Amino acid sequence: MSALGSRPGLQRIESLLEEMGDPQQGLKYVHVAGTNGKGSTSLIIADVLIKAGYRVGRFSSPHLHSYLERLTINGQEIGAEAFQSILDGIEKHILVMLERGEPHPTEFEVLTAAAFQYFRDEAVDVAVLEVGMGGSYDSTNVIIPLVAVITGVDFDHTEYLGTSLEEIASNKSGIIKAGVPVVAGLMEEKAWRVVNKRAICVGAKLLKGSQTKVSRVGNPDFQYQVIDIEGIQLGLKGVRFALRGDYQLQNLATALTALQVMKEKGYRVQEQSIRDSLTSLKMPGRMEVIQQNPLVIVDAAHNPQGAKALADSLDTLLPDRKKILVLGLVDDKERNGIIKSLGRNTRAAVVTRPQGPRGSAWKEVKVGWQQVFPDIPVVEVESIPEAAAVGLEMMQKDDYMVITGSFYVLDQARQIFIIN
Repeated sequence: MSALGSRPGLQRIESLLEEMGDPQQGLKYVHVAGTNGKGSTSLIIADVLIKAGYRVGRFSSPHLHSYLERLTINGQEIGAEAFQSILDGIEKHILVMLERGEPHPTEFEVLTAAAFQYFRDEAVDVAVLEVGMGGSYDSTNVIIPLVAVITGVDFDHTEYLGTSLEEIASNKSGIIKAGVPVVAGLMEEKAWRVVNKRAICVGAKLLKGSQTKVSRVGNPDFQYQVIDIEGIQLGLKGVRFALRGDYQLQNLATALTALQVMKEKGYRVQEQSIRDSLTSLKMPGRMEVIQQNPLVIVDAAHNPQGAKALADSLDTLLPDRKKILVLGLVDDKERNGIIKSLGRNTRAAVVTRPQGPRGSAWKEVKVGWQQVFPDIPVVEVESIPEAAAVGLEMMQKDDYMVITGSFYVLDQARQIFIIN
């Protein structure tokens, strides 16, 4: 699939969907935006509904290895033939648009249209849609959902979304629709005020994700963390939660609050469904252990907020151990903010190059590292497999390795340790 860039605006997707017969209409949706946590939050919402007996479509991004990962029904990826068939049909509609002199839709717009077509063809009960970027002008923002979710607001994609938290929050708040409840996760007060103002303006009930209390019981490990949950008409003790990391507790609280909104709308959200789901959840690329001995972890932290969440979680899980860090950042990321968090408890770092054209300035990460942590050794290795090998060689007794910074890095890293 050709990369056709990111071009804000809804005109192209609306024209394409109209040409396709508006496949987005007639479905029930949960719409999830946010700087970080979209994937985990949407996964939890979808999986609890699946465990409750619903047929649930989920549209997510980005993928680790294949575009097929982005379109799932009840956790199963779309088949390659079915995906190609839908894309072929969309291409015919795009040709009609081009003949009218309209611009070609972007890659993400085509994928969004494919998701709508797939979910309608398969008659899902609910479709959980992750925003690709921002909110207001994201191609998923052509629906009226049952509930909207904004997991959080932080700096990312500033060239498109704005350079202040208020601007970014305003863009993400674009998914808030008149009369549709919205759940907001943890965010700074100035971002919250923007979200709250938008909700008031359009007459949408705004709930804080933190109204569901999730507290950890005892010390977590790499299998699960035991938690207690308390919320509106919800009380569970000693639940095994399979997603690792402190930040996942916040994502869970936000997801469960959104599910309570669904329950109020008549959907079955049973405590047993929640228990069954949380025990079995899997989220590739998020605090994922891909090798046990020596311990190797991959995580998709690609902005300062994500890097801090990863570092905090590692401090909780492995407080007395040092790490070897393999880090690859694409060119448009705020390097120093990411480096400052990830340098904590690091013995040495290996800077590598993410795949694709956005990794051309990869060597600047080493320069940034040396400025922030002049006393922590750092080397540069362009090849991701070789960078991982160098990292393994650097490890001392009780060290562990973390590979992070970009989905483009995780793609190859997971193939080294898991697929091969």
